[in-house]
Amino acid sequence: MIIINKVTKQASTILFPVPAVLVTCQSGDSPPNIITIAWTGIMNSSPPMVYIGVQPTRYSYGLIKESGEYVINIPSSDWVRVVDYCGTVSGRTVDKFKEKHLNPVPASFVKPPLINECPVNVECRVKQVISLGSHDVFIAEVLAVHYDENVLDDKERPDLDKIRPIGFGAGEYRLMADILGQHGCSRKE
Repeated sequence: MIIINKVTKQASTILFPVPAVLVTCQSGDSPPNIITIAWTGIMNSSPPMVYIGVQPTRYSYGLIKESGEYVINIPSSDWVRVVDYCGTVSGRTVDKFKEKHLNPVPASFVKPPLINECPVNVECRVKQVISLGSHDVFIAEVLAVHYDENVLDDKERPDLDKIRPIGFGAGEYRLMADILGQHGCSRKE
């Protein structure tokens, strides 16, 4: 057995890569806004529940807190510069849809729009907000999932090679699409 020396570092948010998504939000008569989120994930399967973590200082935080709704838009890797831009410019002063030539599409169940250019859109209604310190977590029920037809395989399942989702970790955007195995592959050996 080879022993590898470990180096202990200060505690940090070092799970990587994590999905990098564009979240749309809107409250009252405000125009829709887009925020880049990398603090997101699945929380439950029945009912389907997801979460996003948002700093209270962010403009989108107030929109989500007031409306109780958001849409997680999963961009393809072709849109990495848009993802970065939407995370570095405030919606208080910039219309990100206009600046990046993105097309808002009405959602089925929530007020915030889908981003047409994203191949996957997840409509969400907030069920619980948990304050954890630097971020609040908005836990939401998934109301609907929309897919571009061209990113589904012949069995109508999402094809990650076609979606080409973006991951984020250690300050870098990464592609998250290579197949390493399928669920249950370890039991087939």
